Amino acid sequence: MGTTTPPRTLAEALRARGDESLAGLLRARPDLLNPVPNDITQLATRAGTRASVVRALEHLDRFALQTAEALAVAPDPAPYDTLLSLLTGDGLDDGEQRDDMGAAITAALPGALATLREQALVWGEDDRLRLVRTARELLAPSPQHPSPTGLGPTVAEATAGMSPGRLQEILAATDLPATHDPVSAVAALSALFTDRTRMAELLDTAPVEALSVLDRLVWGPPYGEVTPNPTPPVKWLRDRGLLLPVSTRTVVLPREAALHLRAGRAHRVPEPAPPAVAAAAERDPQAVDRAAAGQAFTALSTIEELLKLWDGGGPTILRAGGLSVRELKRAATALDVSEPIAAFWIELAYGAGLLASDGETDERYAPTPASDEWLDLPAEDRWTHLATAWLAATRTPGLVGGQDAKGRALSALGPELDRSAAPDVRRRVLTLFAELPPGTAPEAETLLRRLRWERPLRGSAPAAEGSDLRSRLALWTLNEAELLGITGRGALSAQARALLDEGEQTAAALLSPLLPDPLDHVLLQADLTAVAPGPLERPLADMLSVLADVESKGGATVYRFTPGSVRRALDAGQAAADLHAFLAAHSRTPVPQPLSYLIDDVARRHGHLRIGAASAYVRCDDEAVLNEILADRRSTGLRLRRLAPTVLAAQTDPGSLLEALRDMGYAPAAESAEGDVLITRAGARRTPPRTPPAPVPEGPPTPDDTLLGAAVRAIRAGDTAATVARKEPQEGAPGSTPSGTLPRTTPAETLATVQAAAMTGSTVWIGYVNADGAASQRVIAPVRVEGGFVTGYDQSADEVRTYPLHRITGVAELAEEG
Repeated sequence: MGTTTPPRTLAEALRARGDESLAGLLRARPDLLNPVPNDITQLATRAGTRASVVRALEHLDRFALQTAEALAVAPDPAPYDTLLSLLTGDGLDDGEQRDDMGAAITAALPGALATLREQALVWGEDDRLRLVRTARELLAPSPQHPSPTGLGPTVAEATAGMSPGRLQEILAATDLPATHDPVSAVAALSALFTDRTRMAELLDTAPVEALSVLDRLVWGPPYGEVTPNPTPPVKWLRDRGLLLPVSTRTVVLPREAALHLRAGRAHRVPEPAPPAVAAAAERDPQAVDRAAAGQAFTALSTIEELLKLWDGGGPTILRAGGLSVRELKRAATALDVSEPIAAFWIELAYGAGLLASDGETDERYAPTPASDEWLDLPAEDRWTHLATAWLAATRTPGLVGGQDAKGRALSALGPELDRSAAPDVRRRVLTLFAELPPGTAPEAETLLRRLRWERPLRGSAPAAEGSDLRSRLALWTLNEAELLGITGRGALSAQARALLDEGEQTAAALLSPLLPDPLDHVLLQADLTAVAPGPLERPLADMLSVLADVESKGGATVYRFTPGSVRRALDAGQAAADLHAFLAAHSRTPVPQPLSYLIDDVARRHGHLRIGAASAYVRCDDEAVLNEILADRRSTGLRLRRLAPTVLAAQTDPGSLLEALRDMGYAPAAESAEGDVLITRAGARRTPPRTPPAPVPEGPPTPDDTLLGAAVRAIRAGDTAATVARKEPQEGAPGSTPSGTLPRTTPAETLATVQAAAMTGSTVWIGYVNADGAASQRVIAPVRVEGGFVTGYDQSADEVRTYPLHRITGVAELAEEG
């Protein structure tokens, strides 16, 4: 570690790092930990695999990625000054004022390079910077994969395989000395294109049309098609090597020529600093908090209404999973919202564990037992539960109504709505909100630009979803945050800031004073309506929802009493006297006489007819009523016939007969086989206990400090075991071991060596095979050998362990240092 010799490989560069730096690499690229590498060499190999490098590149910001792209087209290795020149240019570009940009790039480049080094994408000292080979292959230009910089291959790469005669023709056309050595010819042509003065003189002699061709190719793509008989401008460029052939019909602008035309810049617009998020409007923070609280209350009311809608058993589940389009429309109509917003509320309730499938043969969605516990919570705690579930959910309601990669429709509650990037995007969007002053609403376009700068490669998505899923997730986040009351009037609320920074309890405490207190009364009116001037206490709201129908919502909710709604309350087991007492107790106005008459009239007729199973029958003590039913032409489809003066039989099921007679204006009641009236109580349908859907993780989770420390110690110890000098027997002697393999010694030699090490306190190198058959190398300091086991300090695990001697393949003493 004391040597100053530059590293020759990525493994040597990683080996020279400190433990904190290695832990930073594993924290930034957690996929390298699965499983923990045996040593530094294996860590370096894994860090260079294609899948791991792609993932690391996807997590770079715009400028770090531009730095890596510049290294991909720079010589390998590249000095720091060359890299800086590729990003800033050579300062000779048409007098354009780029001093400020150059200063910003110069200031930002060390940080970008440090990020690339930390993530093991770049290694080497500043005078010999090397981009990991896999990253160079991914970012370097080729006809199949154009470079993000828009640069083509070098002159040497483009002329590989070109005949010496053709090279001589190019040298002659550019007035370069002739040479029969192809390498010298390529070097001379490259030197011409990189010489600012001579290159400018050459282009001064070019036709104007030829310069126009170069202008179209200079910023990429650098490839163009030519005909067998090219135009004179193209022929002029081709004769002088400014366009080199790739195939019979394709030519390319070589990299050196393009860099001259670009004034040495690899990128047209370097972006060393993140774009600022602009403010669209500045509002009163208190007004923002009140608006957000009002929307939070609406969110709670909507979820409660959804649970009540599916209380007795919700819609059936499609065979492929999810909710049908018809059921989504029905829910949207009941909630009085559009279908996309209805999909959001349904997915939110599902993600919060309040809705689930019941698991029955005829599988349906229904409220879970957890929904009853949620309804009993204070309003502010109910909101924090919903907001927390939304922040962590990977399910994406915005996709509902679209199509997957195979062209199949995506349905609400369906299996294909998880997008692992959603929680990260939501958190990042709200963090950017929080960085603005309270009450400030950001401009959406600048916010999207900031997100694209932070993760320029994370917009990849299936073709059916478009090319920028991350931006779409951000836009959905803006809409959903407003619906949920995270934001108010486009700005982040104080309660949402507290939820992000301090937790649910603080957020609930801030929200509680802003929510209206529930009321214990309504205002009854003579037109058979009741007005609730605010939110109602839950028992009152539940009873009123059974006894009346909601006619309108808003600041005050209007309920209407109808014969059907009164009958619904009677079916639920209420008596007329109970309804009169309930209304008198909860109305601030006298109970109107028309409402009392309505209740008494429906109650008098309720249960007068009895429906049972014959397949179905109707019985009534009043023969005149049965005669009236038989005479009504609307009963023809029921195929009724008289069995007795007070009994009619029907060729339909009891449920259909019940609904048909109600549609005819009667108030029948269902009865059991024993003749008792069946009471249908609300809220009887619940799923078995269900857990909320688990978010789909985006790759391996970020390891904690304990795991990182253990992993670094294990890698260091394994590296010591793999690289430490060992005393080897003479070649061919018993116990000799080829370099790089596990030691092989006889059981007697193994026992003698570890016993000697235990007595002298020395350290030995062993080969060990565990119970699963996995072989590993370990460095241990034996302290006790007895009963067929050796106990010692294992450097790999940083703890004392015991190993069976029969699982040790062999042992070797460590060579003395110095």
